[in-house]
Amino acid sequence: MALIWRHFLLLIQLHVNGCNATFRYHVLRYTLPMSSQKKALGGFLILATLLASPLSRSQSNETDVDVELVLAVDASRSMQDFEQKIQRDGYIAAFRQKDVIRAIREGVHGKVAITYVEWAGSAMQRIIVPWMVVDSTETAEKFASLLAGPIPSTQSRTSISGAIDFGAALFENNGFKGLRRVIDVSGDGPNNNGRPVLEAKAQAIDKGITINGLPLMTRGDFYSDWTVEDLDVYYTNCVIGGPGAFMIPVNSWDQFPEAVRRKLVLELAGRTSDIYKVNYLSSDTSLVLPVQNKQNYDCLSGERIWQRRMQDWETR
Repeated sequence: MALIWRHFLLLIQLHVNGCNATFRYHVLRYTLPMSSQKKALGGFLILATLLASPLSRSQSNETDVDVELVLAVDASRSMQDFEQKIQRDGYIAAFRQKDVIRAIREGVHGKVAITYVEWAGSAMQRIIVPWMVVDSTETAEKFASLLAGPIPSTQSRTSISGAIDFGAALFENNGFKGLRRVIDVSGDGPNNNGRPVLEAKAQAIDKGITINGLPLMTRGDFYSDWTVEDLDVYYTNCVIGGPGAFMIPVNSWDQFPEAVRRKLVLELAGRTSDIYKVNYLSSDTSLVLPVQNKQNYDCLSGERIWQRRMQDWETR
């Protein structure tokens, strides 16, 4: 490598003098005829390209992990205080499960990078737990303990597109180099704020990001008019996507802890073939569903519901 760098330093001291190209390196001096000038310049560009890529990677000090995972959790106003607590407690319990730790340890690198984000409207995303490496029972317990802090107040609107955009940006220059990049979106309603969710989804997939889903079909009567009846179908067609994408619908809050545990095992282990084999294990267990797009599904249904409800309020 030292010899390569000596030649690299020699080449960057290129001086064009009349019809000749002269190279200087300390006391070394030789002259190339004009016919060789283009070859010298071409060699310089090739060598610079070869050196720059590994050099930039070595200087970035990225940590190799099996997966970079963004847990994007709904904190919109439709989520009541006890529901927010169920969500937090579900993730806390999951990171203390032996099979979750086993899924991490059995990976190629035996470690993952995870961050936990809460979101609501297009301009409301907050990082609860910043990126951290989880590679053992101890680090998993640390992650869980960070989730046990105070729960901030909820915010208005539901922007799944904002959550995806925010999550995708978190992968940039985060210090990790994962074999997979995953955003896991959980929420109890369709997108009704920010840009269309299909646009955010497509852009994330183009970056090599997989989006998984945890649709929470648990809303009470007060918010039932603000959501879609088939939220699981909405997530399948409008939210999830990318290699191995799947979702786990939650029909009641007592299913949530088990759904989170199973979701994390699949995401962290990366055994996407298991997604297509899993079935109901009991009446309390949610079904894992791969991507199954339905033709002509309205992915702007959430926006239409919001507009209709606003018009209803204005006419009262």
